[in-house]
Amino acid sequence: MAASDGTVWEPSWNELGQNVNQVSARQEIKQIMKALDSQNLRHAAAAIQAADALLITAGAGMGVDSGLPDFRGKDGFWRAYPVIAQLGLSFAEIANPVWFKDDPQLAWAFYGHRLNLYRATTPHEGFTKLLTWGADKPEGCFVFTSNVDGQFQKAGFAPERIVECHGSIHHFQCTETCSDAIWEAADEHVWLDEGNFRARTPLPRCRHCGNLARPNILMFGDSAWIGDRSAAQHQRFEVWMQRLEKKSAKLLVIELGAGTAIATVRRTSEIRARNLNGTLIRINPREPEAPAGQISLPTGALDGIKKLAQSMDTL
Repeated sequence: MAASDGTVWEPSWNELGQNVNQVSARQEIKQIMKALDSQNLRHAAAAIQAADALLITAGAGMGVDSGLPDFRGKDGFWRAYPVIAQLGLSFAEIANPVWFKDDPQLAWAFYGHRLNLYRATTPHEGFTKLLTWGADKPEGCFVFTSNVDGQFQKAGFAPERIVECHGSIHHFQCTETCSDAIWEAADEHVWLDEGNFRARTPLPRCRHCGNLARPNILMFGDSAWIGDRSAAQHQRFEVWMQRLEKKSAKLLVIELGAGTAIATVRRTSEIRARNLNGTLIRINPREPEAPAGQISLPTGALDGIKKLAQSMDTL
């Protein structure tokens, strides 16, 4: 091998040996990690089989395999919404109720686009597998999600067994909070000028006072969110959890695509598993770390569910 000054350099046997050792070490690490993954999958599959109740907790990563953006980081969000990138606004800045006053057509362009996207999206097959596992449990299953997309309901999960801790884009409320009314938005439509990323008029209006409506979603810096619907979901969830505790039921928590940036879902998973001495399976490709004694699967939601299903077939 020629150096820049024309001299020829050849690696020594010792250096060649070091390179071989490094390659061997990397291969050994890969084999160890593969064995650990296999062990975790067997442990997880056995936990699914033995559980009396299933709690499914989910963040934005759950919808990625259905083709939905997860808005991970400023760059990820801007790729999904290049017009907002031109404005220099982050997700936290545009997902703020102030825009419904300052620029209603921009606010409804952002939320209207998401509403239309979620309506048009089919939940991936992992939802069906989770639904099947939950139906097999004596105490059934419950869903706790920070997602506002309504994908669990669309996949067939019972609405009364779902907590949407940040609300739902499929329900609207008044921007002026003329009342505590929250209504389903199935009959509401938001038309967009895609080129300029502006919502076309007429914009959704409050059914009670006629002022501008907004999604019933907990936004950043949001003091006007009406949380009654979410509070009722939380109450049903607590009743279910109390019943499990009284029966000393074996709880399994499967967490999918929940990150640490807003850690509501991850904290809920850990607390509920700990309180009932249950098992937590954390499926996350980027932040898979789980508490001691719990199970970590460093992969995406759909891939993780498929691997769990395959492991269960071998039991």
